[in-house]
Amino acid sequence: MNETFEPLNPIAFQLGPIAVHWYGVIIGVGALLGLWMAVREGERRGLHKDTFVDLILFAIPIAILCARAYYVLFKWDYYSEHPDQIIQIWNGGLAIHGGLIGAILTGIIFAKKKGLSFWKLADIAAPSILLGQAIGRWGNFMNQEAHGGSVSRQFLENLHLPDFIINQMYVNGQYYHPTFLYESLWSLTGVLILILLRKANLKRGELFLTYVIWYSIGRYYIEGLRTDSLMLTDTLRIAQVISIVLIVCAVGVMLFRRFKGGEIKRYQEM
Repeated sequence: MNETFEPLNPIAFQLGPIAVHWYGVIIGVGALLGLWMAVREGERRGLHKDTFVDLILFAIPIAILCARAYYVLFKWDYYSEHPDQIIQIWNGGLAIHGGLIGAILTGIIFAKKKGLSFWKLADIAAPSILLGQAIGRWGNFMNQEAHGGSVSRQFLENLHLPDFIINQMYVNGQYYHPTFLYESLWSLTGVLILILLRKANLKRGELFLTYVIWYSIGRYYIEGLRTDSLMLTDTLRIAQVISIVLIVCAVGVMLFRRFKGGEIKRYQEM
């Protein structure tokens, strides 16, 4: 049986000649909700309410630029022939790892300039970052991208997914793994775990390092299902390599700081 489904409109609304895409709207909503969460927790941890507002004014644009640059760099064979598309981020193509690099570097510089602990800021922001990632993946859903390999409709129905997700996973005559959903749910679970770990009063920095480990484990396995991975070689997926490196580094830093790092404040200490 030949099935046809009209995909969801990737354009949210028009402002005159300007088309506002759901991709950007959803990423913006994720950023705002993450900011709200960080501001509330920051105040509880003794930070001025404007601290994260000031930080995000720098971190968000820099993270977007780095996310796009990272993606374009590893797709340069294509973009070198289509340079006009480099700025078209509304069509997708923001690499989370590139965005994290930009955001972390911005956070380090911001903390130094403000005389704050980077680890304290990172711990508070960790659940917010993961929440933003969980929400942002739905932008990929609207663009019908970041999906996995082909599957049957029955497979998707067995996951008890609503029809609007199943139908949106029907692309060019074939159903695909909703890997955007897998990663979104993994990230949301991580948000809950990180919030619960706040009560464990870990050493400062360990909440953020736990975020890095949690996200990287999920990303490694989910990336193996995707069909649009950025490739380092014919067989090595960049995101999987980076995920392994991040897990090893995060565990290493955590152990080093535990056993060689001297006296380290706890999360709930001001």
